[in-house]
Amino acid sequence: MIKEFEQAKINKVMKIWLDTTINAHYFIPEKYWIDNERIVRERYLPIAKTFIYEEDCIVKGFISIMEGFFIGALFVGKEYQKQGIGLKLINYCKKLYPKLELAVYADNMAAVEFYKRCDFVIQTEQANEDTGYKEYIMVWNGLK
Repeated sequence: MIKEFEQAKINKVMKIWLDTTINAHYFIPEKYWIDNERIVRERYLPIAKTFIYEEDCIVKGFISIMEGFFIGALFVGKEYQKQGIGLKLINYCKKLYPKLELAVYADNMAAVEFYKRCDFVIQTEQANEDTGYKEYIMVWNGLK
C-alpha cells in the first residue's frame, strides 16, 4: 500500500536509503553516502513530498518528489526489489504530477534501464556536481 510518509517512519526510510544507495552506487566510496545520510535526513526529506510502500507494517520502499516534479529519491529495500514496488511508486506519482524528472548515475545501468521502461527519456548528460561521476537527467512528460 502506498501512503504519505510519516516522520515516525524516518529510521526505516533512512535505512532503506543508506543500504540501497551503497549497493546501487558501488562505484562511489561508501563513506560518501554515510557522510551524507544526515543531510538527506535533515535537509532533503523535510522539503520533499515522500510516499512509502508498506505491507504488513514493513516499509519496503519510498519515493520523494521535490519542487513538484523532481524525483530526489526512489529506493526499494534489496530484499523487496524485482517485485514491482518501484514501478508502483512511479505510477502512483505519474497520477499526481504531469511531469517528472530525475538524475541517475550513468554507471547505475539497472536504474537507467528501469527508468527507460517507465517511459523516461534521457534529456541531458552531465557530471554530478558533488561526485564528478557522469549522470543523466531523465524526464517523463505525461502532458504529451
